[in-house]
Amino acid sequence: MAFEFIAEQLAQQDSMHRLRQRRCIAEQSGSKLIYQGKEYLNFSSNDYLGLNQEPRINLAMQEGIDKFGASSCSSSLVTGFSYAHQVLESTICQWLNKPRCLLFNSGFSANYGVLNALASQQTQFWLDKLSHASLIDGALSGKAKVKRFLHNDYQQLERLLNNKSLSNNLIISEGVFSMDGDKADIQQLQLIAQKHKAWLYLDDAHSIGIVGNIGQGSSSESDNIDIVMATFGKAIATSGAFVACDEKLHDYLINFSRHYIYSTAISPAIAWATNKSIEVIQAEHWRREKIAELSSIFSSTLNEDIQLIPTSSSIHAIVLGNEKCALEIADILKTKGIWVTAIRPPTVPNGTSRLRITICASHNVNNIKYLAESINKAIH
Repeated sequence: MAFEFIAEQLAQQDSMHRLRQRRCIAEQSGSKLIYQGKEYLNFSSNDYLGLNQEPRINLAMQEGIDKFGASSCSSSLVTGFSYAHQVLESTICQWLNKPRCLLFNSGFSANYGVLNALASQQTQFWLDKLSHASLIDGALSGKAKVKRFLHNDYQQLERLLNNKSLSNNLIISEGVFSMDGDKADIQQLQLIAQKHKAWLYLDDAHSIGIVGNIGQGSSSESDNIDIVMATFGKAIATSGAFVACDEKLHDYLINFSRHYIYSTAISPAIAWATNKSIEVIQAEHWRREKIAELSSIFSSTLNEDIQLIPTSSSIHAIVLGNEKCALEIADILKTKGIWVTAIRPPTVPNGTSRLRITICASHNVNNIKYLAESINKAIH
């Protein structure tokens, strides 16, 4: 019988407590969601700055639909590149102090599309061990050599680069790591890249909007990052992604990045709304300050013996070990009206299944204290 491996692999996933299933959320607004008629405090959202359902952004979306329509109707190299896209690219360039910018449909598409275009036989990629799947898949998609260094281990990275054999070297890291919530040392990475005449690529999906005095992500820590990718679907609260880079790489990607060339451009209405969201992010510092304040309250309220990975971001990972335990704790929290997702392998390494908790500007102090106290009781 054809494709028997499908049922076999699903059964195997289920036996290891790794089977993934979707849940249809009826409503999601601010700090709450509704699932099957019940309301939960949502601590799994990537809406870090609480901008989803922000009236100013919603109004901009409607304005964008009225001006440009809901769809771009073609790829950017045909007739899909609109004034809305041009305005957004210009805004991002000014925000991050970068010469050029390209818009992609998703962070996965952007990472894969850029790395695939650069993955020649004369290229070597150096990836942090905890790099996102899109970075790994993009790096492996072409003819480039690929080497991964231990997470944030810059001494090992240096040793590896000392033995490099190719002239085109690209160091790849996340600015804030999606599952652990810890940060890369941007200054150290920049120094290593300069020393070894390598380029530096940063995935800022979880940094953009959060890091920097105006939310410009890792670009606030260095002017010498060669390529910055960030998504719109997290702190920016719309959809899509961008790649910011120099003029030559911009032109190269337009000609050689298949994900860019052959994809219908993102909705111009979304681009228009994204431009408004970035305006709000730059102006409203209180959103970033509130995340820091609530995060401090959360970590100080948790029992000391709970294994919380140190973080200065919105992401707080509590490592529980095995998959079954993580699922059971998440289910206990749901009975208390708290929605927290259990993250399991292969998303995280074996033996590090965890609760991935995100604290957003839409939460309040009482929400955070209730969460921490509920976790204390559930784990013990």
